[in-house]
Amino acid sequence: MWLPMFPLESIFFPGELVHLHIFEDRYKELIRDVKEEDGVFGIPVYISGAIALGTEMKLEDIVATYEDGKLDVICSALRVFIINSFQNKWGSKKYAGGEVSHLPFYEDGSAEDRREVVQLVSRLYQLMGADVLVNETENLDLHIWVHKIGLSLNQEYRLLQMTYESDRLRFLRKHLRNMIMVLMQVDSAKEMIGMNGHFKRFDPLDFKNFKF
Repeated sequence: MWLPMFPLESIFFPGELVHLHIFEDRYKELIRDVKEEDGVFGIPVYISGAIALGTEMKLEDIVATYEDGKLDVICSALRVFIINSFQNKWGSKKYAGGEVSHLPFYEDGSAEDRREVVQLVSRLYQLMGADVLVNETENLDLHIWVHKIGLSLNQEYRLLQMTYESDRLRFLRKHLRNMIMVLMQVDSAKEMIGMNGHFKRFDPLDFKNFKF
């Protein structure tokens, strides 16, 4: 399958609704072209100076067109793909294009594992004092909060490559537990410092009561 390409140093997961601001001439051309066709294009992930994997996108709407030709668009993320070949300029077009094959995804995770990950997300958000975006059920809407749990770009990229839901759940569970442990240690340290009266009254320059 051939796709027009819009490389970005960003990662999008299937099911995600993506807002893009288009300002380069080549990508204005891309949006115009896909609007006239099936609306589908690819966003390869530009990472570590290379592109190998990306997400197929569907243009849903052009929400704003500015006087200088810039565009605000909304797209939905469809499927993950592997790039088989890539051309920096696709034929006579200014934008890139490439041949891709779609990465399979197997929903083999258990309801119990999904529920645990969702509960860990809720716990993480509570520790951060933030609004909880998930319900404590087996429902796992990954695209709602995956960019908001402290994953690095490299970690998100690893997650995108995984073809088994069970592997994703194990990865997320480990990451969330580590994040929760760090936040709990920080809260514990704050509590110890705040509640210990000796710290409040202690003059660090007065050593007369100490024996060495």
